[in-house]
Amino acid sequence: MGSPNQKRGSLDIIISNTSPEPIYGQIVSQIKGAILSGAVAEGSPLPSIRALANELRVSVITTKRAYAELEEAGFIETVPGKGSFVSGGNSELLREEQLRTVETLLSQALEAARQAGLERSEVQELFTILLDENSL
Repeated sequence: MGSPNQKRGSLDIIISNTSPEPIYGQIVSQIKGAILSGAVAEGSPLPSIRALANELRVSVITTKRAYAELEEAGFIETVPGKGSFVSGGNSELLREEQLRTVETLLSQALEAARQAGLERSEVQELFTILLDENSL
């Protein structure tokens, strides 16, 4: 079964039956992740809905829902008779998505710090240390 992965290049979707996230959501988040990371370039073709469903052993309805959500969010474009492709020229959209993710995670970290009773200076010091360790 190695050949389907070779056809798709760097789009490698793994479905977990133990994940609390629905299957279509797992497909969406993994395709988004591949696009955001640059593993799948603008204009790259995606597998057909039917091919992806067969490969992942899920319903065509599930993959269709995932593709519809990705298209609605502007990550992919579907051309009738040709297939689905990573949207071109959406770098601002991708950056906005990344900023929202970072903002959400930072908000969660601040809430955890608040619940732990940390002072503002302690949070700032910890953040500075983490920034230095991660070369940002």
